[in-house]
Amino acid sequence: MGLKEANIYFDNQWNTYYAGQTVNGRIEYVFDSPKKVRGIHVKIKGEAHTEWCESKEEQNSEGKTETSDTMHTGHEEYFQISYYLLGSNSGNEIEIPAGKQVYNFTCTLPPVLPSSFEGQYGYIRYTVKVTLDRPWKFDQETKMAFTVLNAFDLNLNPSYKEPIHIQLEKTFCCFCCASPPLSVDVQAPVSGYVPGQVIPIRIDIENKSNVQLHLVKIFLRKVVTYRATSPTNAIKKIKDIVLTVQEGPAPAGSTKNWSLNMEVPPIPPSDLVNCNIIDLDYDFKVECVVSGMHMNMSGKKYIAIGTVPLVGMVGQPTPSAPLPDNVGNGDPSQYSPSQPAVLPVGPSQPNAPSAPGGEGNPGGWVMPGAPPAQPPYQTLYPTLTSPVYKESPYTARTLQDRGESNHVMISGGNFAPFYPTYAAVQPPPLPQ
Repeated sequence: MGLKEANIYFDNQWNTYYAGQTVNGRIEYVFDSPKKVRGIHVKIKGEAHTEWCESKEEQNSEGKTETSDTMHTGHEEYFQISYYLLGSNSGNEIEIPAGKQVYNFTCTLPPVLPSSFEGQYGYIRYTVKVTLDRPWKFDQETKMAFTVLNAFDLNLNPSYKEPIHIQLEKTFCCFCCASPPLSVDVQAPVSGYVPGQVIPIRIDIENKSNVQLHLVKIFLRKVVTYRATSPTNAIKKIKDIVLTVQEGPAPAGSTKNWSLNMEVPPIPPSDLVNCNIIDLDYDFKVECVVSGMHMNMSGKKYIAIGTVPLVGMVGQPTPSAPLPDNVGNGDPSQYSPSQPAVLPVGPSQPNAPSAPGGEGNPGGWVMPGAPPAQPPYQTLYPTLTSPVYKESPYTARTLQDRGESNHVMISGGNFAPFYPTYAAVQPPPLPQ
């Protein structure tokens, strides 16, 4: 049989890196008999892809209605690094012994990359694929995705410190007479949040009308714009509800004051800077459901989701002088590149396999050394509470690329990106 197991592992538990950092990992093979190969090849790449189908009905020359389908696609490649961990594409056959064999790979990510994103009609994705290059036989491929983050510091835009304030008012007509108004006032303390934070919401109702307000619904919505470039330029815009909270009712003639909380889940940061085919925004929408045949009231405001919380939040200090470099204990936010990325980046030492059977460190892996350094926002906010990285609710449908073999082995199971969460860093309370 030959190959029994193949698994890819990275050097941090979240498989998550910031743009410009060095990715270190290993491929672990288990062979039940010696294996002849031309070599072992690794390809690490970052790309964005959009794809959707549109149907259109048209009349033909005979007056019959025909349906035509158009597949819209867009693609961007941010980097691709490939090299042989063992052997070469033109060398002699190499026999790999039976048992467990471990091979290391490494690459430095470019300093400018968009954050990982998985959506209904597209993705921004970073993958490692390791191939057993076998002469005169089908190659055996193992693939795994990892998360890349582009730091989105909410402190760099003063508008994110401004409160969210939505005021709605409506009068209702009955037999040509207008009733006194129904007034709804909704507030949140700031306009920028990070996953893990709770958005405190205050709702003030003054219902002087003769119409009952059944519910006030508040939505955190994800607004995604997908762009295609083939066969022509096209755009598809999708609005998805991430979270909903609600309160009610407020009977006619009543006054109500409600407080609600909305915890931001692990979702990707706004904007997706450096990606030209996927745009991501979030909004804060209020919908007031009234009784009878009257139209509901609604309003919305832009809300930013970042990866670095606003300073001065509860549990977070204000900026201070930089601290000396220190070890981040496995937290990818604690590291920045030790040197600028230059592509392609060749391996420093992973060309030789580990000792047969994987002796040495656990898994037979000797991690390439690189001195950790603080990223820019850790220098600005050195005592910022370290985030916890949590898996997004948005999962990749497949890691298989178009035209890729159906036999590629996916390591690590279903992929969903990880995003930093800050449960200990909460926004200020609303003024009373």
